[in-house]
Order: sequence, then structure tokens, then C-alpha cells
Amino acid sequence: MSLQAPEFFAELCLPFADHAVVGNTYYAAPTPGSPLRLRIDFKGALYADTYGGLRLAVLHPDRGEIDAVALSFLDHGTFHRRDEAHGTRPGTSRYATFDGHHQPGRPPWDGAVTTGLRDAIEQYTAVWFPGARTANKPRRTTGRTAQPAPAEPVARNGSRNR
Repeated sequence: MSLQAPEFFAELCLPFADHAVVGNTYYAAPTPGSPLRLRIDFKGALYADTYGGLRLAVLHPDRGEIDAVALSFLDHGTFHRRDEAHGTRPGTSRYATFDGHHQPGRPPWDGAVTTGLRDAIEQYTAVWFPGARTANKPRRTTGRTAQPAPAEPVARNGSRNR
């Protein structure tokens, strides 16, 4: 199944100038001159060919993987708007995930809002690659809107409000 990974990672708008997408994996050298590299993969979910988030790893050429973290689509509101619009309920196999079942001509992750993921990736890389954002391209610019759009609520996982 084609995940259209180059398009997905392009939509994330990560601030790393030195990067490449190989297959379904994103590789970057966030800090020039550092031996550390960043690898981002799609993280599988409970069902075959279903993806529920991203897995970030910091790689060293001699020591291999030295740290990793999983970022779920659910925790970062990636598919909240899409699932709400389609009536997809929490606990179902398609909730906050994507898989090979999608409309022809559309990416399998169609409807993703990547802002929460991008912010989490930038927070994670700020720990391992200090100054990486300033060393590369600047953060996204603010568009010309009359007023800011309301923030999208983030779905909570397994919690109840009283």
C-alpha cells in the first residue's frame, strides 16, 4: 500500500533543510555538523496496514538508536475533524487512524490536521537538536486573516468529564 509518505511529510512542514524521504520513512540531519540523525516512521495500529501515529527516533552512527518516542494521531488531534465529520466513533478500527481504504485520487491520510504533530515533533527535536529550528528554515509564517481561527479541541483518550 502506498502511504504517499513524501506528500505526508511535506504537509507536516518540518523545519529541517537537510532531509530525505526513503520509502515510508523520513530522515533528517537537524543540526549541521552533528552525528545525530532523526528518523520518523509511521506507527502501526492494532489492525494490519493501519497506522495510528508516528514513531520518532534519534540515531547515532556508532551507537544506533539512542532514543525513541511514539506520537499518536489521537493524542495530537490529527483526525479529530475528519472522524467527527464522518461520524467515526471512538473505539472503532478507523478512529484516529488511516489505512488503505480511501477515495481514489486522495491520499490515505486525507483529512489530517498536522499542526499538533508538527508542534510535538519540534518540541522533541528541540531537546535532542538544540537550535535546529533556527539553524534551518524559519517557522511557518502567519497568514493574512482578519482574526485567528478558533483552536481545534483535542480529543481525550479514555477520560471522562463530570
